[in-house]
Amino acid sequence: MTIQPGLTGSIFFLSITGSSMTEAILVVLIIVPFFAALACLLIRSTACRACIVIATAAMLAVSSLLLQGPLAPDAGLRWAGLIDPLITGCDFLLLAVMFYLGCRYRHPLIVLLTAGQLGLFVRLEFFVFAKDRGHALFQVDVLSLTLVRVVCLVGGLICLHAIPYMQAHEQHQNPARSRQPQFFALLLLFLGAMNGLVLTNHLAHFYFFFELTTLCSFLLIGHDRSKEAMDNALTALWMNGLGGLLLLFAIQGLYGQSAMLDMTGLAAATAGNQAALLPLSLLLLAAFTKSAQLPWQRWLLGAMVAPTPTSALLHSSTMVKAGVYLALRFAPAFAHTLLAQGLMLAGGFTFLAAAALAIGQRNAKKVLAYSTISNLGLIFACAGIGTPAAVAAAMLLILFHAVSKGLLFLCVGTAEQQVHSRDIEVLRGLCARMPLTGMIAVLAVLTLIVPPFGMLLGKWLVFEAGADHLVFYLMLVLGSSFTLLYWVRLAGTLLASGQVEGFKPERQPLLSRFPLVALACGAVVLALGAPILYGRLLPGGQTWSAGRGGVLTTAVGSFPLDVLFAVAALLGLLALFGVSRAMAGRKAFPYLAGANTRLPDHFVGPMNRPVRAMVENSYLAPFFGEERWTLWVNLAAAGFLLVMLGGALWQ
Repeated sequence: MTIQPGLTGSIFFLSITGSSMTEAILVVLIIVPFFAALACLLIRSTACRACIVIATAAMLAVSSLLLQGPLAPDAGLRWAGLIDPLITGCDFLLLAVMFYLGCRYRHPLIVLLTAGQLGLFVRLEFFVFAKDRGHALFQVDVLSLTLVRVVCLVGGLICLHAIPYMQAHEQHQNPARSRQPQFFALLLLFLGAMNGLVLTNHLAHFYFFFELTTLCSFLLIGHDRSKEAMDNALTALWMNGLGGLLLLFAIQGLYGQSAMLDMTGLAAATAGNQAALLPLSLLLLAAFTKSAQLPWQRWLLGAMVAPTPTSALLHSSTMVKAGVYLALRFAPAFAHTLLAQGLMLAGGFTFLAAAALAIGQRNAKKVLAYSTISNLGLIFACAGIGTPAAVAAAMLLILFHAVSKGLLFLCVGTAEQQVHSRDIEVLRGLCARMPLTGMIAVLAVLTLIVPPFGMLLGKWLVFEAGADHLVFYLMLVLGSSFTLLYWVRLAGTLLASGQVEGFKPERQPLLSRFPLVALACGAVVLALGAPILYGRLLPGGQTWSAGRGGVLTTAVGSFPLDVLFAVAALLGLLALFGVSRAMAGRKAFPYLAGANTRLPDHFVGPMNRPVRAMVENSYLAPFFGEERWTLWVNLAAAGFLLVMLGGALWQ
């Protein structure tokens, strides 16, 4: 084992020496999901498959919590020598499958992109770095630990929620043959691929896991096999295939500068090297495609046609985080360059533009999708700022976003199965019809926008980190205002109700209820522990301190967490008291100027006929309509990316 300074603290590498405990944990985190996926695929029994999913989710959760550093060098990785040839063989198999899919669906762009990847990969593997073997294969640092725990804990809960969800989904779809074995196999394979992606220290191995998530996303998005699902799945495949090709070009350029594939070593070796900025810019473009940043957001918006567990995994805990992880991993290499400033502006613009487009959406899942794109843009901007405080803020945003957004997706999916719609107006009054799901959804929204919850704390830290950059700061202020608008509208709509009757008890299977409650509790607990988390994410804790009275203090401001939590708890109790009194009182229909009928929400209209009184939100389509602004927003985003590339070439 070797220990070197890294991005956010000490990085602990495993090469051919490492503890047996660590070896067992790595096997569980990366290898076990692959075998569990195979078992799900082969076993047709629903009960056995559910047991496999539950056991795998539990093993991943425990293993992610046990994985720690420093790592004692008391035993070697006995299978380290097999990893490189195995992954190389799997790379060729993976590219062959993607090439076949392009031919099968007659998609020339997929065929060309996959053929380009295959040719470039052959050149690199056999003629460029064929002798680059035997260095550190895995790494465990603060960044990788954060992502591993997000994948295993949030992703595992999503898999549990998927068990009853998919049973109800197939009852509605009524396919000739159950496709649940394939679906759960892909979910577990996805988790194993993401664990491999964030734990590997070998850039060529990172490429394999990067592309494996691309294939899994294609199969998951196209699960229902409708024309719309397959069209969106193919869009995801070619856009992420473009990202894979860009990543290979970046690997070739970085290897040409440093003759190594060690990711952290590359980040250190290329820092200050102007010739490395062009391949680094290609690497960032690959990250942008994987994280669905403008102008490549279409594949992620299309993913919402898939079953909700797919959307929750793609949007919150797994695939979209791969891009920001890559940017943060290599942030030291381009820190304080024009490329970094271009990345900051491109991320800031995505944060602003995606938030604006979310305002014009009636589809609840689309609101969540645009919100994800927006928040990921903010994390990319943190990588561009590049200071330790900004990187720590980015990791906090990754953590809090995964928990709250995963929770919201599961709530919307659960509600959709009851009301058979994703329209926000159809979900109006959800808290009365489905009290548990509705109130947890409202809590999830609050964790994203109000103090003292974590997302607001993370954004406050980003405000501080970006205070010296005026243009970015203006983007941040305006984008935050738009974000507040669409979240308040959604929460208010869920709470609003014109129903006369009171709350109805909501019955849910245990595996539907438990992930919702666990993620809701997790969002609150993480917010309470935000000062501790930030101190651990920031090397040395030199810019923060928890003062008396629970006040989190940085170099430029304070955040009184304990006081705000006390106020929030008091307001919550008052709200519960007010609701209980309102439910106990006399109930009546809304008064409609003396022209009510016996029908709820109706008044007497022309010819004495009942007319329904409609109460609807304004979605400001003329100002924020997707159809009107998407083209122009994409062009502007492409312009910011050109500025970023220009910074790499001009430096």
